[in-house]
Amino acid sequence: MFCNSCGTELQPTFNLCPRCGRPMHESAMPRRSRLQHHLPMVGMLWIVVGVLLLLCALPILLVGNVAHFVINDNPFPGILGPVVLSALGGSLLLIAVGGILVGWGLRNHEPWARSVAVVLAILALFHPPFGTALGIYTLWVLLSDEGGAEYRRMTAAS
Repeated sequence: MFCNSCGTELQPTFNLCPRCGRPMHESAMPRRSRLQHHLPMVGMLWIVVGVLLLLCALPILLVGNVAHFVINDNPFPGILGPVVLSALGGSLLLIAVGGILVGWGLRNHEPWARSVAVVLAILALFHPPFGTALGIYTLWVLLSDEGGAEYRRMTAAS
């Protein structure tokens, strides 16, 4: 038996090549891919961002619902203020729930989570600095050369 890397003659009991150190059996040293290594962290970051956005959205929605009581002397701000605050709070709420669900889906290897995470990552690129960083990290992990096929294998195994 010979080493596939350097050609040194090996004994059948060797696990490593004495000359170059290459493992003789690939199962002796399993390598984790980029997706396997980083997917749990990407999922957790999306959950954390979702919870933080949820903590921002709920007070904005509360203020939007109470604002018409405070701004009652002028009809234009009394109508426009609650509508704007409710729209902003509702948008943040949708993004927060989406982030939490995508994080949960990635961590549980759900089939739909990869494509939704890619879309959210592209949208997050336009929210510097943290959204941009999360978007780049998510795209780097999920759009690797073998990422799509490997993610499908992971979802089938779950």
